[in-house]
Amino acid sequence: MPRGRVAPGARPSGRRRSDAALLFGLLPVLLGLAGCSGEQSALAPAGEEAGQVAMLFWLMVAGATLIWLLMVGVTVYAARIRPGRHSEVVARRLLIIGGIVFPTTALAVLLAYGLSLMPDFRAPGDGLRIHVSGEQWWWRVAYDPGRGAVAVPTANEVRLPVGQRVEVLLSSPDVIHSFWIPSIAGKVDMIPGRTTRLVLEPTETGEFRGVCAEYCGTSHALMAFKVVVMEEAAFADWLAHQAAPAREAPGGRAEEGAKLFRTTGCGGCHAVRGTAARGVIGPDLTHLASRESLAAGILPMTAEALHDWIARTQEVKPDALMPSFGALPEADLDAIVAYLGSLT
Repeated sequence: MPRGRVAPGARPSGRRRSDAALLFGLLPVLLGLAGCSGEQSALAPAGEEAGQVAMLFWLMVAGATLIWLLMVGVTVYAARIRPGRHSEVVARRLLIIGGIVFPTTALAVLLAYGLSLMPDFRAPGDGLRIHVSGEQWWWRVAYDPGRGAVAVPTANEVRLPVGQRVEVLLSSPDVIHSFWIPSIAGKVDMIPGRTTRLVLEPTETGEFRGVCAEYCGTSHALMAFKVVVMEEAAFADWLAHQAAPAREAPGGRAEEGAKLFRTTGCGGCHAVRGTAARGVIGPDLTHLASRESLAAGILPMTAEALHDWIARTQEVKPDALMPSFGALPEADLDAIVAYLGSLT
């Protein structure tokens, strides 16, 4: 075959390389678009603050795109114009306007817009307050309805009424954590010795994922929580149920598990309101089985996962304060799981 000719049906190697380069260049874009949705996406807002933050992001993207197109256009123009003498006045104006006036004005506008959002983000809520303490590596949560009502303790899950502004008071007894529900609001640090504040105003019902956004130790990546946004009436019913003490074990294996829960020392760290278990070191377990997840959002709330968590705690969450109870007889573990599963 003569040199330079391509066999019928064959594609030039240069074209194959260009197609491969195009696909490789589009891959980051496609991966980025795949991350713009889901229960933990700041670009799929389901809260008032998250919506404004997403709008700010898209405005910045639009501004950056315009600046990029402008600079590319100037570069192409400079590469195509005839070489030779050009007006010094025009060059000086281009430097002053393009290098000083334009970027200063653009950044000032973006800064003013961003700062204008902050007062609403820190304004008081509609009455309900939630105290959240980030601890290694779980979340202590207590609901304060106000009007002199007693705070309702729970753990590792946050439930919110849709359309209400809820003030969240954030703290930590050990190291710096960071409370973040990307779909509902921005992140705020939880600093030992201080109380920081965040206002959440969800606009959609559903389930979302929150995380600790500040490295806080060995199991930092295993410190998440479920966020459930409910209709106001459903939330009020849920909160009233959470305020009630635990019901008695229904008998059988669950009753046997309740005794083992006391005798094996579980009540020394955990509280089950309405029983002799009044521990304050670990999460409150009064209505454990009514939660959506286990072990700070990393396991499903099932009997199998609960058994695994009790028996292999240090493998599931390294350096957690809770020891593993794998040395207990299998029958005892099953009984304790049955008891905890009855705490709805």
